[in-house]
Amino acid sequence: MAYEWYGHFSNEGKNYVITQPNTPRHWYNYMYNDEYITFSSQVGFGEGFAQDDMGRRIPLVMNRNFFLCEDEYWSLAGLPINYGYTDYSCIHTAGSTTINLRYNDISSSVRIFVPNNKMQEIWTISLKNHSNRRREVSLIPYAKTDVDSPYKPQGYNIATGDVYKEKNCVYGFFYQAFNSQRNLPMYGYMSSSQKISGFDTRKTAFVGAYSDEQRPEALNKNLKCTNSSCFAEKLCFALQNDIVLEANEQKTLHFVLGVSFSKEEIVTPEDKWVQQQFQAMEDKYEQRIRQVQIKTPWENFDNLVNGWLPYATDMGSRWARVRHNGYRDMSQDTDCFSVINPSLAWERIKRVLTYQYDNGYAPRTIIDGVLKDRNFSDNTVWLTFAVYDIVKELGDITILNEQVKFNNSKQASVYEHIRRSVDFLWNFTGLYGLIRIWGGDWNDCINYAGLEGKGVSVWLSIAWCLAAKQIAELSGMLGFGDYEKLYLERYQIMKDRIDQHGWDGQYYIYARTDEDIVLGSHTQEEGKIFLNPQIWAVFANLNKDNRHIKSMDKAEELLQSDEGILLSKPPYTKQYDYIGSMAEKPGGIQDNGGVYLHPAAWKLAADSILKNNGRVEENLKKMLPFDNDYYETKGEPYCMFNCYYLDYHGYRRGTPGQSWRTGTNAWLLKSTVMYIFGLHPEMEGLRLEPCLPESWRECSITKNFRNCKYIVKYIQTEDGACNNISKILVDEEEKDFDNFIIPPVEGKQLNITVLLTK
Repeated sequence: MAYEWYGHFSNEGKNYVITQPNTPRHWYNYMYNDEYITFSSQVGFGEGFAQDDMGRRIPLVMNRNFFLCEDEYWSLAGLPINYGYTDYSCIHTAGSTTINLRYNDISSSVRIFVPNNKMQEIWTISLKNHSNRRREVSLIPYAKTDVDSPYKPQGYNIATGDVYKEKNCVYGFFYQAFNSQRNLPMYGYMSSSQKISGFDTRKTAFVGAYSDEQRPEALNKNLKCTNSSCFAEKLCFALQNDIVLEANEQKTLHFVLGVSFSKEEIVTPEDKWVQQQFQAMEDKYEQRIRQVQIKTPWENFDNLVNGWLPYATDMGSRWARVRHNGYRDMSQDTDCFSVINPSLAWERIKRVLTYQYDNGYAPRTIIDGVLKDRNFSDNTVWLTFAVYDIVKELGDITILNEQVKFNNSKQASVYEHIRRSVDFLWNFTGLYGLIRIWGGDWNDCINYAGLEGKGVSVWLSIAWCLAAKQIAELSGMLGFGDYEKLYLERYQIMKDRIDQHGWDGQYYIYARTDEDIVLGSHTQEEGKIFLNPQIWAVFANLNKDNRHIKSMDKAEELLQSDEGILLSKPPYTKQYDYIGSMAEKPGGIQDNGGVYLHPAAWKLAADSILKNNGRVEENLKKMLPFDNDYYETKGEPYCMFNCYYLDYHGYRRGTPGQSWRTGTNAWLLKSTVMYIFGLHPEMEGLRLEPCLPESWRECSITKNFRNCKYIVKYIQTEDGACNNISKILVDEEEKDFDNFIIPPVEGKQLNITVLLTK
């Protein structure tokens, strides 16, 4: 189901056009640069804020609306729903959102975007008079703001707000720590390209004490602003622009919502400047995110991979989960971003490394100016994966010698950073020499299992094995033979410990608590099996007696559902003082037996490694937010979610949790490019090892790799010929490559045809 009744992809998949405003829930788009991020739904709802590298935040926009007043007033965002608007559309694309509609013979277009390097968002509003008479209207854009600190009923508000006519703006002035440990004078503002005729900065004056933002009291009474200043009350931003539209005339105005450190720095938009900012933003994303393009029989999947997943992954690698700068979140998204833009990924992983402690440990979260550890043990393990993949993508081992600071300003090479992270976990052990779970690992809701320091995470111990293999390989490439030998020895030691104490006879368990209670074993009544350790056993090649294969088979048997692969089963039904908040969630919700799509994307990679084509195809179909034969997701068709709800939740069956702010986007991108299409970066070139869905009889992928353009076309020569390469043609000439590794040719395009057989 492609939600054709709500919208469709257009412009070769770059745009998603929403054609009805009453989508099942708000369908969002995120827009961002390195300093500012905002989001908007199909009816303009959303927030925007500036944030420094330590998570100190300036909440500039808490909601927005765009009012047009004549004999009545209406919203240019399509609110309220079913008001009588016609010609409605909302176009979401990388970097911007545009809402179009027509009412009372006036059509409007509202475009929101974030420029490349400023703490602001820019609104462009166009109006056209379709009648044969002269129209006198007032355009009043409005923003709820929280720049003066989070509002609480009967709480303190200490900002002042007023008009600054020389800049055609209203502003809120306050003091806040930003890019500094000391408070700085700051201005949050809204400015107009046209001379203003009215304004409001006091929320109670414009909205009213008992009205709402869709029906402001000032417009209900007089169809205009009240010209209110604000002193120690709740702020808002509203500007009135009186406009005359002759018959069939169109006019365009621009507005900036921004943050500045002085009144002189406030930006008043001009048409040429806005056009330049918008074009530069579009150029940035065209170059940044469109480095991989696929073509399969699944058109909507192509649209997702060719632009939307890279866009969300780019956002995640800089903004993590938006509400907080999660260390492991940034690490993972940066790792996955390297499949399309390794140079930028390298700069971003170096930024992530600066939050690491010099003992190798890494914090969970960077927010509100401080590092918040929260006792999670897995934060540091993700660093090696990201650095390893970026080195392979760039083909340059020397970058590991670059010096990067720790969070106490001491510095060391990137290699030393990741070596310390691997060493920290090697020494951070509990029962049976496995790695401690402490207050949680990737599943941060198992937060009571190891607080005494004895409980261990089998999953994290497995993930550490992969990190040990990777740093051993990197050590060898750098000429550190002793370290290479050391980490391979430690890998074997940890592997043996896992085989002895992490295997329950059928599959890998998840954890052992401080009391040595096993989590994720067939011996338990609830939480008998967890998905993650089975997947990562494949990544780490825990192949004793083919256990990695047996455990994946068991996971498929026990955890598969119509809604997708479950994270665990059966769900916990009561509170356990040795588990944590996982057992306190309703059954089938998120990590307590739900369909968690982030690990589902991991499973795509693991199944591809094991050449389970049928599982790859089925799992992928169940994950996608469109064309789903199993259920209606009701979420945005152009991005991924963190989870789906199960059948026994009735009306919520198949509906998602949160969108955008999840590692699912990043890992689905990586699993598609690196594992399903099989483009594995090696120092010598791209190694081809596909695992294609059987229904993809022909498909192709284009990837820019080390200044060489690879166009790889796969052809299945017979039914079921999804994996095995029988012949490789380059520019129609048959070639032999060792291990199917195709070296790049600087500045060239390689047209590669790969014939597959059973």
